[in-house]
Amino acid sequence: MPIRETRRHFFGKAATGVGSLALAQLLGRDAGLAATGPQGAGGLPALPHHEPKAKRVIWLFQSGGPSQLETFDPKPGLAKLRGQDLPESVRKGQRLTTMTASQTSFPLVESAFGFQRHGDSGAWLSELLPHTAAIADDICIVRSMHTDAINHDPAVTFLQTGAQIAGRPSVGAWLSYGLGSESSNLPSFVVMVTQGTGGQPLYDRLWGSGFLPTRYQGVKFRSVGDPVLYLSDPAGFTRGQRRSFLDALGRLNRMQYEEYGDPEIVTRIAQYEMAFRMQRSVPELTDLSSEPDPVFELYGEDARKPGTYAYNCLLARRLAERGVRFIQLYHRGWDQHGAMTSGIRKQAEATDRASAALVRDLKQRGMLDDTLVVWGGEFGRTVYCQGTLTESEYGRDHHPRCFSIWMAGGGIRGGQTYGSTDEFSYNITENPVDVHDLHATMLHLLGVDHTKLTFKFQGRRFRLTDVHGNVVRPLLA
Repeated sequence: MPIRETRRHFFGKAATGVGSLALAQLLGRDAGLAATGPQGAGGLPALPHHEPKAKRVIWLFQSGGPSQLETFDPKPGLAKLRGQDLPESVRKGQRLTTMTASQTSFPLVESAFGFQRHGDSGAWLSELLPHTAAIADDICIVRSMHTDAINHDPAVTFLQTGAQIAGRPSVGAWLSYGLGSESSNLPSFVVMVTQGTGGQPLYDRLWGSGFLPTRYQGVKFRSVGDPVLYLSDPAGFTRGQRRSFLDALGRLNRMQYEEYGDPEIVTRIAQYEMAFRMQRSVPELTDLSSEPDPVFELYGEDARKPGTYAYNCLLARRLAERGVRFIQLYHRGWDQHGAMTSGIRKQAEATDRASAALVRDLKQRGMLDDTLVVWGGEFGRTVYCQGTLTESEYGRDHHPRCFSIWMAGGGIRGGQTYGSTDEFSYNITENPVDVHDLHATMLHLLGVDHTKLTFKFQGRRFRLTDVHGNVVRPLLA
């Protein structure tokens, strides 16, 4: 009697027949990561689209919204206007957060901190940032960033994924998908969060893969215990036994893939193999005993303490040396709605030295030219005071219309300040740069045409920059 086959079985077998070829290709590609080309292996065959300036990115994300008025955008004329109401002609009906919408006045307040020119470029920097000031000629300060979001979660999500609504792939995931990895023993995308700072919550989706396969999501390193969960073998379990276990598990997963054709099974196999290699590479990576004393003098003694911003900056350099494509550092606590003078001073003291040290360290090792470093938060702060203005303290609310970031290395022309704002640091007057422009420029430096790096999902081709974005060419060296 002939065997009856349903339509589902027929198409299932056809799919897994083609899928078997894809599985073999993907697994072979993962096993061959050690033989990498100029931009690594495992990425899309058409990339890079052009000769890249940068091989990797280190993003120093300052979560909470650092005030541009206290850091990179001096407005000395505000001292004469202290306490006066912000003119409506400047605010132009901008929507307010619920924290200041009920205020009956919007008193102007100048920065409590002085500014001076630094370097051959004469860049203006706050007294809060003496170490960053010392690398003024290596960085490009962008004063004219702006965003569409006025609250933390959508604003951070926008910077990290190119969309305010959760669910899109993060920048690091896009790069892992498009460019692959330079390392055979470490993930292409690593995330670290400064511990003990408080501030707005950060969610794993900020370094997630969205609708891309999950193998491209960021791997978060912890500061306590194993840097990566479940990396250590159980007591009495040898490396040889682990290898045999993974081989057997891999055969079972291949059988499951042949049955169901689920691409996430391929991800599972690849991630098990990466974890096996990381069992040796991660302990060596996080062992700082080989670092000489001058390195800790550069970054500060906090660099010896896991979980600190300085430690994460030093680890970022070590990750970059070992071929990690995208390294994301998060530091929270920049949300000074009140007590600005004491709050932002604390944040600057925790981050200024290590941020500058990272740039200097990369430069002296000959790595800055092909490593793009980005520093900044999700938006800026208002020129008017939130809450009660006193002689010694003031606060500032969220401000999306303009904020400052800096970039260094990786094809960026250092020693320049790009863009300008009005006398209130409220509106941009020259060379606006939006979030999509920033992403397009970052991708360009990595050899990627942002309009061509796409992924089809739910019938539409998506990209990091959506349908927007222009490369900001004056920023390029």
